[in-house]
Amino acid sequence: MSGELVALVTTAEGDDPMRGLVAAAELRRQADRLAAVQVRRARVQGISWVQIAMALGVSKQAVHKKFGGGRLFRNED
Repeated sequence: MSGELVALVTTAEGDDPMRGLVAAAELRRQADRLAAVQVRRARVQGISWVQIAMALGVSKQAVHKKFGGGRLFRNED
């Protein structure tokens, strides 16, 4: 995957704006997917929503809205 991400970054930074936009959109999708995986791992390890929110630089409410809150994870706080 890291090779794919490097290629996407290279394309996103390139001179072709349409290819760059497509690559930037894919980078955003990949980043969202990776964040969701890490949020799930954090919750399984008992890390609080507040700590997760701080790590992501957003509010606890934003984390709940984006990642599903209590319907997906244990240890609500």
